[in-house]
Amino acid sequence: MSAEAPPPPAAGPLADARAQLAEAIEHLGVDAGTHRMLATSRREMAVSVPLRRDDGTIATYEGFRVQHNFSRGPAKGGLRFSTAVDLDEVRALAMWMSWKCALVDVPYGGAKGGVAIEPRDHSLAELERVTRRYTSEILPIIGPEVDIPAPDIGTDERTMAWIMDTYSASKGFTVTGVVTGKPISLGGSLGRAMATSRGVAHVALMAMASRGLDPTGASAAVQGFGKVGRGAARLLAEAGVRVQAVSDVDGAVWSEAGLDIARLGDHVDEHGTVVGFDGAEAMDAGGLVTLDVDVLVPAAVEGVITADNAADVRARILVEGANGPTTSAADAILADMDVLIVPDILANAGGVIVSYFEWVQSNQAYRWSEREVNDKLEERMTRSWHDVVDYSGVHGLSYRQAATALAVRRVIEAHELRGLYP
Repeated sequence: MSAEAPPPPAAGPLADARAQLAEAIEHLGVDAGTHRMLATSRREMAVSVPLRRDDGTIATYEGFRVQHNFSRGPAKGGLRFSTAVDLDEVRALAMWMSWKCALVDVPYGGAKGGVAIEPRDHSLAELERVTRRYTSEILPIIGPEVDIPAPDIGTDERTMAWIMDTYSASKGFTVTGVVTGKPISLGGSLGRAMATSRGVAHVALMAMASRGLDPTGASAAVQGFGKVGRGAARLLAEAGVRVQAVSDVDGAVWSEAGLDIARLGDHVDEHGTVVGFDGAEAMDAGGLVTLDVDVLVPAAVEGVITADNAADVRARILVEGANGPTTSAADAILADMDVLIVPDILANAGGVIVSYFEWVQSNQAYRWSEREVNDKLEERMTRSWHDVVDYSGVHGLSYRQAATALAVRRVIEAHELRGLYP
């Protein structure tokens, strides 16, 4: 077998993930065999997920769980329910999770899972049955010492409760550490729900300071008003930033004076979308990423800033709340435009940091206060930010290149210390 890394797909998140890895490998001077190992997932499972629908008909969905690397510890990564889920997407997200965990120095490898289903087209009872069947299919490869799922697009703390219960039933006793992002009453961590958003806001404010921007005079646009975007918009607004535009899957709203994020949140709770909010004007959702704002936070899905629209981006700072929102081609264009990009493996790492805290608390059967969690999160995000900035300055790399190189080096160090079995 060739020692060369596997060729990337022609396009898509896996191509971008492998291209970023290849850059880091070249910078670090790593051998081709190690490159191939890091470009290839350690374990992949594809499963069929049959569902008896409420009307008695049978539907079948594809499900996946990919574990990219175990060198630094058990695998860790979210579970998403989305019709866009496919194996290459999950492979890319698992790889990015490996780098994210290493960058913020939590003792995990990367994993990711998904079911190709549209949650909004199913009842709560159907989603529970799908979740439990998917869990039963991947039971052999998950566990608190093996692989710990967490919420992602289309899933939430209730989904994690179903997974925990299904796994626990198979073991004959309660195993709270098999997932993170659980309800507080079932061993979840205080502060977990806002952790990713809080991390995004922390690094956004540090990025603004590095560019001499006072938050009270800055403007922002947030793409996505879900788990990450909603909290990030709220925290930025609380810091004095004018959040002028927000979008979701149904549309977008804009206000030059800045949106009332609290009122917008109430509107979304009532109507399920930002569309129709009476405190703003409607706008084309696709135009949000090219608005004339200081800070752009893409916090929805991957691949939204591409070679086709990157040149039209007018934000000075881009903080990647989502995983892989900027393609490699767009990255190069934005770099030429001197846009400061805070890469996803740093910007949205707050979720996995507090997931780690939750896992530790589950293993200890002890709960930390929310203040402890938030303080530890801020300390970890601040330290990681300075690690990336310092490495970037020393080696003349972009923040994405620096973050990826740092993370890959840490994974390689762990692999070399452990050795290759047998």
